[in-house]
Amino acid sequence: MNSDSFNLLCDDLYLDMYVNTELELPTERDTILSFFERIRKQYPSMGCFYRRDNEYCLEEDRERSQYRWVCLETDRIGSGVVNPSEFEMAYEQDRLILELIPYMLSVSSLDIDSLDVTFVMDFDCTGNHDEVIAEALLSQSAFSCVLDLPGTKPIGVSPTIVVALSNDELTQARISIESKTGVYGQKKKEQIIDEAISLSCTIRQYPETFEKFDPVESFKHQCRIAEELMIEKIIPDIVMPLTETIAQKRLT
Repeated sequence: MNSDSFNLLCDDLYLDMYVNTELELPTERDTILSFFERIRKQYPSMGCFYRRDNEYCLEEDRERSQYRWVCLETDRIGSGVVNPSEFEMAYEQDRLILELIPYMLSVSSLDIDSLDVTFVMDFDCTGNHDEVIAEALLSQSAFSCVLDLPGTKPIGVSPTIVVALSNDELTQARISIESKTGVYGQKKKEQIIDEAISLSCTIRQYPETFEKFDPVESFKHQCRIAEELMIEKIIPDIVMPLTETIAQKRLT
């Protein structure tokens, strides 16, 4: 299954990577500009540079359906591609960032708290997101005993689960589905909204205590885990019921 198959199942696909650091990242003007200029040399179309509070960002034009981005926060480096034509399009950019940060931002393996690889799928859904998520994912679960009570109506459904994928618990997966309706919107009777339900799958790797952490090798391993988890579990058991329910709601 390739990125085209993923794109056909959702309205927007995001492939993101985050390097979370123990120490604060450099804030010197020359360091930041040199880092982003090096990235722009590789990807000349990334010409939108801006600062927002303590975050520095370099992006392609967001008006395009597909675009790249890189950001520096206080203690986090982010890199991603929106609607990539293939997974390698995003992976290549992420590997470049991992190769640059040791000597351009002084981020050593000792400084890395964790490394995240994230797949996000957005599903356009007009109406009550909580009802859609509850019907698609909870109607056959133990929670149905609550949902079936007379007069009940789901007004806050954003399920999340974190599981360890290794015996030492240093490799973890976080799967979450986010409703954009919210309890506040329900109180205001704002039932019709024009936003997407978001499903995310993050594979996080913490460094081992007694071994030097190789972020490039870890990234490769995490990408493989993320793809397998998405294809074997999340798409058939979460994405398909969700998209089917959204399609049914559109017909009613």
